[in-house]
Amino acid sequence: MGFFQFLGQKVINFFREFGKIFTLLYRIISYFPQAFRNKRLVFEQMAIIGADSLPLVLLIGSFTGAIAALQATSLFDKFNMMEIARPFLGASISTVVFQELTPVLTALVIAGRIGASMTAQIGSMQVTEQIDALEIMAIDKNRYLGMPRVLAALLMMPILAIFSSIIALLGAFIMVALKFNINASLYFESIKNFFVIKELIVCLTKSALFGGITALIGVYVGFSTTGGAEGVGYSAVKSFTISAASILILDALLGTIL
Repeated sequence: MGFFQFLGQKVINFFREFGKIFTLLYRIISYFPQAFRNKRLVFEQMAIIGADSLPLVLLIGSFTGAIAALQATSLFDKFNMMEIARPFLGASISTVVFQELTPVLTALVIAGRIGASMTAQIGSMQVTEQIDALEIMAIDKNRYLGMPRVLAALLMMPILAIFSSIIALLGAFIMVALKFNINASLYFESIKNFFVIKELIVCLTKSALFGGITALIGVYVGFSTTGGAEGVGYSAVKSFTISAASILILDALLGTIL
């Protein structure tokens, strides 16, 4: 097989998989109006994605804020601009936290914890023919398995991002207070004075999209699982890899738009 033939085959396979994912997305979205009828399934997934993930998200958020503060203060200190930057330090950290760090890192944590778990669960059902049994009972797998997970991720990811952002700002304050003796009034006054609603909108929009993509890929890879227990493990890794790459690519694209 020549190089161009190999490359062409890979491109064709990519667009084939891309089309299948969009077809699955369309089928899942078509069941959104029935979410209230299936509220038990949706609430179960909301609890798994939201409440069960909250401790880990808060832990990651606290260190995210501390790292953001450390990098910002180190940069200002390097160029001897710390005294000038003091009144703007809280605002600069909050902008980075809301628009980039919180949505991306929270999404990556959820992709590792929830996305891979969704794939493993659905993949296990696929290889043990439980999904075939659902179809025999006239239960659409997209409604029963796909819709609750994607909708729950769309709803809960922005909430997780808000909690993570708040903890990140507190973590950042502790870092700058310990390192540069910046008082709370100066730090939080800076955030209040320079905060714009667009930053919150960007945070919520990115988080919802990242969560939806993570759940969609988790469901799709789970439905495509073959090969028994070994195939389930491979699919879980594949799901996280694709989700993480998609999150970073989409973040770069949204950065040029939002």
